[in-house]
Amino acid sequence: MCGSKTGHTQMPASAKVAMVAALEHEVRALVKHWRKIEREYEGRRFKFFETEEAVLVCGGIGAEAARRATEAVIALYRPQLVQSVGFAGALDPALKVGEIFSPNRVIDARDGSAVETATGRGTLVSAAHIAGAEQKLKLAKSYGAQAVDMEAAAVARGAQARNVRFTAVKAISDESNFAMPALDRFVDEQGQFRTSRFVVFAGLRPWLWPSLIRLARNGEKASRALCIELDQSIDAAKKTDVSGSALHPMTEESFVRAKHNRSVRQMNGSE
Repeated sequence: MCGSKTGHTQMPASAKVAMVAALEHEVRALVKHWRKIEREYEGRRFKFFETEEAVLVCGGIGAEAARRATEAVIALYRPQLVQSVGFAGALDPALKVGEIFSPNRVIDARDGSAVETATGRGTLVSAAHIAGAEQKLKLAKSYGAQAVDMEAAAVARGAQARNVRFTAVKAISDESNFAMPALDRFVDEQGQFRTSRFVVFAGLRPWLWPSLIRLARNGEKASRALCIELDQSIDAAKKTDVSGSALHPMTEESFVRAKHNRSVRQMNGSE
């Protein structure tokens, strides 16, 4: 069973690990025994889940929601490490539902900028919209990435700005050829998914039901794998100092290189 039994203890002034997820259902099994508290930061209220070693905040879907949550959790908990956690879509056909993907490079598809992490393998690209099968092909070709999400680049940038080490831990929830339903329209300005509106929409379109059932099952499998992985990483954090060196910054050279690569892609018609 995933989750800590020490979640009802008082949170210290600082945390070793701060995790930023999009939605609670991605990490519910992990945090169900953790202490839950709402705190305010810059006029917004955030729901935090706490243990002695870690804190998790569900900021919402998309870059802006992730940015706000990252700023809040760093300011309120002063972590040694910030992790972007949650679901990702596979760009590499070899990645299957439920596999854990921890990249050593995160690219922001909005401007081509990149952040290197101290751990992991492969490349994760953060896109502005939920990627379907056709968009996944374009992202894989343009960025040489193995997986796609919507939040990691924003979390990385927020950690970088405050000189906090960053990593990402993602569970694959949809494979490269999965026909993703059009879900963007059901995400509100706060990054929350409008479930009731989606239920009405889907209920009137029975031809979508098979893919939605498959998506739900995939999500359950991905969540189980993610929670187990994060639970193990928290246990490891109890025994080690995760502060290490500061976040590997995006240097001026890498930013110039990213802009050049983006220009080349545009000339080739890949964007």
